Amino acid sequence: MVNKLVIGVALATIALPASAQDDEGPRRTRVIVGAQVGPAFPGASRGQVTPYLDLSRTRGDRDYTFEAPDESTSISIYRSNGFSIGPAINFQGKRRLRDAGGLDEVGFAVEVGASAQLSLDPSFRLTAEARRGVTGHSGFTGMVGADYVQRDGNRWLWSIGPRVTLGDAKYARAYFGVTPRETLATGIASYRPESMVMVGGTSSLLYQFTPRWGAFGYGKYDRIVGAAADSPVTRLFGSRNQWSAGGGISYTFGRDVR
Repeated sequence: MVNKLVIGVALATIALPASAQDDEGPRRTRVIVGAQVGPAFPGASRGQVTPYLDLSRTRGDRDYTFEAPDESTSISIYRSNGFSIGPAINFQGKRRLRDAGGLDEVGFAVEVGASAQLSLDPSFRLTAEARRGVTGHSGFTGMVGADYVQRDGNRWLWSIGPRVTLGDAKYARAYFGVTPRETLATGIASYRPESMVMVGGTSSLLYQFTPRWGAFGYGKYDRIVGAAADSPVTRLFGSRNQWSAGGGISYTFGRDVR
């Protein structure tokens, strides 16, 4: 589950000189506050509820920048001709001993890396992320995807698109592997996966009831395939099907353009 606790898809505008910002018109800020539920950790059958917070900023008559609900928290530090890139951070929940029949815990994971997006036109966007676990697991993971977007300015926005999520051998073994030592302790057959792959998709809808108030919701499904799907951890204690959903209420500060 990508924990969507985002402080701004357009926070990079803060770094612009004040005079440049003033030329673009008054600032608008939209805040979405809500909740989401998804797998407690990669491969889990147990769900976990976490906050959903999104802060978007723009200027003048510009629309808010689209951001998919399953993206990591990121800030664009470079933008040009529909391409943007910047640092990203994501969090994964802790796997406890009792979650996997006594197999080793996997601590709360903080993953850091980079995120890039390429808008081919206003209705189609490609995205990619690469992150490394600095706590919890020490593997690499990432996502590639695409989004088809339809919108009427800031009145409403709908998106849908496919996703492929990947993890290297360290990532896969942390959540789906069983070491010989764990086999001796639990009786679960040893297993040493070389990778983790999930395929799926996500869709979202944002609708403004008034210039100030609106509502947001999303749904996401991933299917674990390959070596991770065949793991005894998945078969005995987890699920190949990974569902997420969330929603919230939006409020816009400043003059909204509809």
